[in-house]
Amino acid sequence: MVARIKRTQSLSRSLNYNEKKIEAGVAECIHAVNYPKYLERLNFYEKLHRLEHQAKLNERVKANSAHISLNFHDNDALSKEKLLAIAETYMKGIGFEQQPYLVYRHYDVGHPHIHIVSTNIQADGSKIEMNNIGRNQSELARKAVEIQFGLIKAQGRNQKQENEIKLTA
Repeated sequence: MVARIKRTQSLSRSLNYNEKKIEAGVAECIHAVNYPKYLERLNFYEKLHRLEHQAKLNERVKANSAHISLNFHDNDALSKEKLLAIAETYMKGIGFEQQPYLVYRHYDVGHPHIHIVSTNIQADGSKIEMNNIGRNQSELARKAVEIQFGLIKAQGRNQKQENEIKLTA
């Protein structure tokens, strides 16, 4: 699994990106965590309002949007339920388990992947520090998720393929 985290200044842009993928028929929203309603009852504005409301608890933080993609190997067996469990485990691993977040499953490229949209502003107005989150929390969470869910490991895979190419060339 490969994890990518983008910190941006626009929750609406991150949410719109994923919602437009739904409109194009190449994605679906599969989970809403820490929202006051079930996913099926949320419209676009309610999804956005929940994130923006929390982000406004600390208006000094300009980059208050976290847009995460978790990318999997083609051979990983990934049911919707497994993807939900992976998302929850990963978000807990990076310290976002109490945050409101939305999980989107995308079908727009050749490999399976999900996008997660959240805010780094906590319910008490403090921020989750995102400097080095990829190198520190995300890397540990990624490795733990790979083991726990039996995923094909990302680390060393490209290097192994390059070595195989060099050996056969």
